[in-house]
Amino acid sequence: MINSIIQQLEQLMAGDFALLRESVDIECKLAIGQNGKGGLPKSLWETYSAFANTDGGIIILGAKELKNGTFEAHGIENLVQIKADLFNTLNNPAKINKNLLTDQFVREWQLDDKTLLLIAVPRAARKQQPIYLNNNPLNNTYIRQNEGDYKLDDEHVKRMLAEQAHDGRDDEILANFGLDDLAVESLRSYRQRYSNLNPNAELNDLVDIEFLRRIGAYGINRETGIRGLTKAGLLMFGMQHTISEVFPNYMVDYQERPHAQTEARWIDRVVPDGSWSGNLYDFYRKVYNKLVQDLKIPFELKDGVRQEDTPVHISLREALVNCIVHADYTDRASVLIVKRPDMFGFRNPGLMRIPLEYALKGSESDCRNRKLHHMFRLINVGEQAGSGIPKILSGWQSQHWVPPYLHEKRQPNNQTLLELTMVDLFPSDAMQQLTQQFGSSFTELTQNERAALAIAKLESTVTHARLQTVVTGHSVDITRDLQHLVKLGFLNSSGGRGSVYTLAGVDVLQPDEVFSDFSTGISESSTGISESSTGISKPSLGLNGVNSVSNGIYRDEFGRLCTEKLPFPVIDDLAMLTESFRLKLFEIADNARDKKRLSPESAENIIMELCYGQFLTIGMLAQIMDRKIDTLRKRYLSPMVKANKLCLAFPTTPTHEKQAYRTNTELNHTEN
Repeated sequence: MINSIIQQLEQLMAGDFALLRESVDIECKLAIGQNGKGGLPKSLWETYSAFANTDGGIIILGAKELKNGTFEAHGIENLVQIKADLFNTLNNPAKINKNLLTDQFVREWQLDDKTLLLIAVPRAARKQQPIYLNNNPLNNTYIRQNEGDYKLDDEHVKRMLAEQAHDGRDDEILANFGLDDLAVESLRSYRQRYSNLNPNAELNDLVDIEFLRRIGAYGINRETGIRGLTKAGLLMFGMQHTISEVFPNYMVDYQERPHAQTEARWIDRVVPDGSWSGNLYDFYRKVYNKLVQDLKIPFELKDGVRQEDTPVHISLREALVNCIVHADYTDRASVLIVKRPDMFGFRNPGLMRIPLEYALKGSESDCRNRKLHHMFRLINVGEQAGSGIPKILSGWQSQHWVPPYLHEKRQPNNQTLLELTMVDLFPSDAMQQLTQQFGSSFTELTQNERAALAIAKLESTVTHARLQTVVTGHSVDITRDLQHLVKLGFLNSSGGRGSVYTLAGVDVLQPDEVFSDFSTGISESSTGISESSTGISKPSLGLNGVNSVSNGIYRDEFGRLCTEKLPFPVIDDLAMLTESFRLKLFEIADNARDKKRLSPESAENIIMELCYGQFLTIGMLAQIMDRKIDTLRKRYLSPMVKANKLCLAFPTTPTHEKQAYRTNTELNHTEN
């Protein structure tokens, strides 16, 4: 991790400052101090804590943010004193609990006649987290989300402290839990599978209690004399009701969904419903068979025996076991496995214990439930030494599909998600068109840069967040790739913070092109607008319930604005909607209108339902949900766009007063 953060630092210094944008892992601060000669801003320490507790990042001191989101080098004069103050504070335990920095993490950056100070903050190791301020982790621990630093609530801080203290979370011996708490058939099935794989092993001759002790499912504390099932043994072979006595939040869930959409409708489901044990071993057996039952198995012989284990089978098996053994069964989220025609999704409660780049490379392993992992390995399921994720990546790469997307979420609960999409990375015709457009210079680009251009070609725009879903590499590397494409003239950049990139020479739709055409092309008389008794205008519809208008713009049977320039209708005026359709929207938002304080999850669900299959302008969303526009944008809409839950009708003008939002049904959301 240290080498990685230093490499990112050097890449940033070699880049173009004019193209720099603040992002999830870059933070610029003016740092002029009280006398204008330079001083450490108070907010520096919150950012240090946030970067260290998330994925690391770079703090640039001596830069001023302009209104368009770019940065201007202001410079720092008293660098010697600032460096001294920096390390004095970092080594003061009353201010910062741990110093992660050495001199190699702090660099001077000369820009013309100005000097900036760059501070590279690495991600803290699990045993170092949380990094907190003021000698108290509660109410003084921060994490990084989007481009901001956010205070972590006490529950999540305590969870960090628990993760720090325990290498394994499943080895605790549970007094008074024994064989009577196990599902006998689960244990019998496991022992039979182990025996089939290891027919001459001495474990086959042991009685159940001794077999369980040898595999880590049963333990004896020699100092206290306490004996009983381990947490791993209870999770692996227990009955659901006894598992819930120890893990109240325990829930495992498999859903087969019929469509390539974010909706949570299912046609097949496996949950602990009393018809089976509900333990992890039986969940694995049931779910793996369902995951692979529709896979096409190529005919291949090896030593005269047909091989039925394809790279895709191996990937799914590893993904399922990885999800189970890395789960934090004390957290609130459930283990959720989703099968759709276009993808497989795996969600486990708990954040990753190692940095994402380490997991992708397979260079390090830090399993949360080590005894569970050991039990699965005994029956030849689950890799060790951190090789599981690379094996998943390799299996998907063999099919030339979109690379697996591994990421973390902290809201509403800590969770790790892996999405395996069965879609070709990019259509060949799109790549051919780009080659024709840019010539040999396109083929000379890196794979990630070509991917960025392909997304821009297929989806009109590309963002940092969108590119992260299809390429590997650190966030700073992706930022550098996008900036390089702008510098070379392949992409245009707009939008300031959270920049949106478009292909050079391509006109991108602007709000005025839609709404100006509408206002000039449709007269009030042509729409037949009239005032109702309630004071709300209603549209007068023509033949087939559709307004006939000019310029290719019209109102559909519900009163929504339709134009060939947008792929979905737009709700831009509630007065133009039919009464029944308008009431339906208000019914969806009843909870928001009744409660001024609403949980983020509830508010997001309402927004996604309102915006499903249609664009809603921010003004209409605010009216329907009875919220202020600024509050709605900052608290919900902007974060949801960055999380790829919502699409913008006009991506290059994200804060336009007529901006409209639609639920992103193209992306994979396992967390539903």
